[in-house]
Parts: sequence; structure tokens; C-alpha cells
Amino acid sequence: MERTQERESRASEVFAGHRELLFSIVYNMIGTVGDTEDVLQETWLAWSAKDLDEIEHHRAYLVRIAVNQALAHQSALRRRKETYLGPWLPEPLATDAAEPSVRAESVSIAMLVVLETLTPLERAVFVLHEVFAYRHTEIATMLDRSPAAVRQIAHRAREHVQARRPRARIDRRTHQAVTERFVEAAFGGDLGALMEMLAPDVTLWPDGGGKSPVGGPRPIRGRDKVARTIVAGTRHNEDVELRYRQVNGEPSVVLFAEDGPLAVMVLDLAADGEHVRDVYVVSNPDKLATIPDDRSE
Repeated sequence: MERTQERESRASEVFAGHRELLFSIVYNMIGTVGDTEDVLQETWLAWSAKDLDEIEHHRAYLVRIAVNQALAHQSALRRRKETYLGPWLPEPLATDAAEPSVRAESVSIAMLVVLETLTPLERAVFVLHEVFAYRHTEIATMLDRSPAAVRQIAHRAREHVQARRPRARIDRRTHQAVTERFVEAAFGGDLGALMEMLAPDVTLWPDGGGKSPVGGPRPIRGRDKVARTIVAGTRHNEDVELRYRQVNGEPSVVLFAEDGPLAVMVLDLAADGEHVRDVYVVSNPDKLATIPDDRSE
């Protein structure tokens, strides 16, 4: 009995020590917190059944379990997305709050949207190599593929991502300043100022999941339509409280109703750092459950 308890305690300690890494990898592969937690639970069950003395590299073994559990989880997630009402966006992850939401490696909402266009295997390889700097040989071992096959997958995924989201570094202060000006114009009803900030081909992505009046059935494209939709929407939400937060490592604004978070808005900027090319608004209450309501602090 004591030996069993000692083994379980050791397994728990090792798992806890790597949990944040596992969470970050799986979240970036899946895009929802709830599904990530499910995968981590499955990872723990598989891990706790192992004899740790027979495992040479605990971290590598845990990552391998988690990655393959996440891949196995993809078919069920895909079926949910196919029946989802309106645009499906990743679940916002607060990264400026104290635990447990501090995930330094979280990828931006805009990048996660692009990653949705990859196959599950391409996404896994991209996340492991580009975000977490795993070597192709290490990834090959995790996925039971040859290093040559992994390199090919990585190349294909990288080209796909770069074609849809060219590399552009936007200073965080610039991003924050644009976000604040955007919110001021939107909630101030200044249609002209808003139009000046929007790129001609801007797209508004409203994710309400059929459960929120803030959401919509489809993306809205074009400067004029987006600006008018946003101004009209803010008129119906004049009583909301606005708080600036870091979400997925980037500046965002959280709209609070009296009883909690109403929506999260994130702007994706063009390469010039001045114009908004995408507006992501997540208002599905199921995706806001992990956004902390710290207005009383």
C-alpha cells in the first residue's frame, strides 16, 4: 500500500510540474480550454498507470501522450464545429491574470484562426516546432513518423500559415493604443474615425454560437459594413463596462454586463500597425467562462 501511494504521489508531482507546458501545447492544438482540460485528464490517466522507473525522459513522454490524446480528440471537436451556429473562434485565454490562466506560450487569436485551416497533424507539427521549438526528430518520435515526413509536414504547414498570415511584428504599445482608439470611436458612435482605422478588406468575425445577441450568423466583410455594424452594436450595449485585458498574449477589451463577461473583442492589425484587418468578437458564454471578473479589485 505504501509503495503504491508513493508511486502515485511521485506520478502526481511529475505531472503537476509539467502541467502548464502540457496545457499550452494542447490548447494551441485545440483552441478551447474545456477540451484541453479533458485531454489533460486523459493524459493523467494514461500517465498514472505507468511505472515511472521504466520511463527515461518524463517530460518527453508526457508531451507525447498529450499530443496524441489531443489528436485523438480532434474528430469529436470537428463534429461540434460542423454544427456550430455562426463563425467558430478559439476560446479566449486571459494571459494577464494570476493563475491558472497565465500561459506565456499562448498563440494569438488571429494565429489560432489560421491554424484552424491546417489539418490536425499539420497543426500539431507547426505548434510543436514553431511555437515550442521541438526538433523534427523529437516530433517524429512523438508522432511515430519519420523525420523526413515530419519535415515535409512542417514545410507544408509553414507555407500555408505564411500565405494567410505574413510575418509582421506589431509593437504591443502600438496595438494597445490602436485598440483604445478603436473602442473610443466605436462606443462614441464616431463612424468616420472608425472608418479611417479599418482596412478596406476588414472582416468582422462574431462568435456567439447562437447563444448571444452580440454574435451573428456569418462574418461581415468590408470597411463600410463592418463600421456600421460595430457602431449599431455598441448602441445596444451602452450600459456595458469596458476593461482592457491581455488575451492570448495580446491587448483586447472585455465587455462586462452586470452579471459577468459579455464579450471579448480582439483586433488584428495590418502590417503597417495602423489599420485593423480583422475584428474578432467572442460572445458565446460557454467560451467566456474562464475570463476572470475582477472588476471589484
